[in-house]
Amino acid sequence: MSKQKQKFPALRLVFLAVAAGAVAGAIAVYVKGGLDGNMAATPIAAEAEDAACTAKQAQAKAVGDAATGHVAAMLAADPPRSLNALTFAGPEGEAMSIADFAGRTVLMNLWATWCTPCREEMPALDALQAAKGSDDFEVVAVNVDRGGDEKPTAFLEETGIQSLGYYRDNSMKIFNDLKSQGLALGLPVTLLIDEEGCLLAHMNGPAEWASPDAERLVDAAHSTGK
Repeated sequence: MSKQKQKFPALRLVFLAVAAGAVAGAIAVYVKGGLDGNMAATPIAAEAEDAACTAKQAQAKAVGDAATGHVAAMLAADPPRSLNALTFAGPEGEAMSIADFAGRTVLMNLWATWCTPCREEMPALDALQAAKGSDDFEVVAVNVDRGGDEKPTAFLEETGIQSLGYYRDNSMKIFNDLKSQGLALGLPVTLLIDEEGCLLAHMNGPAEWASPDAERLVDAAHSTGK
């Protein structure tokens, strides 16, 4: 039985998302003339990975259909594409990419301390990781504040974030690359990526991630990959 989608999140969250998008548009260093270098795969490898991901159109549609209620703004990737070469820094400052999460479904969220809706949804992302995190799934919240780690780490400590790993890109390259692909309009940005690094669905703006709707969406991403 099909379920009626909640087409819009709470009015307050919509207002905050629009405001945050305007700020992100004002401060980001946008890419001109192609990708900004964050996606580091060779053209041949990237083409092969994209071809494999494009074949997952049905899986992406199934995940999009499962996005209801609090996560109804999550849109199916059209077409699905490889994000394996998307890079950022890991918890110890080490260079990482989506390829390092092979075998796990990833809910990637880009956030900043100056982004009010990002700050508001962080506890919910932490709760989703606590509830669903496993060897098969991880919420990967990537902070994109400029400068050092002081502000983001202080915010996470003050907010009581305990389950999320600490991922960073203080160059904004990850945001700019996603913008060049039409996936990022402002912050927050959330991407649902399967165990082979293929983008299945994406969202601009906040959502209530500590909800049964979000957990069902994660389960749907798991089931489509089997």
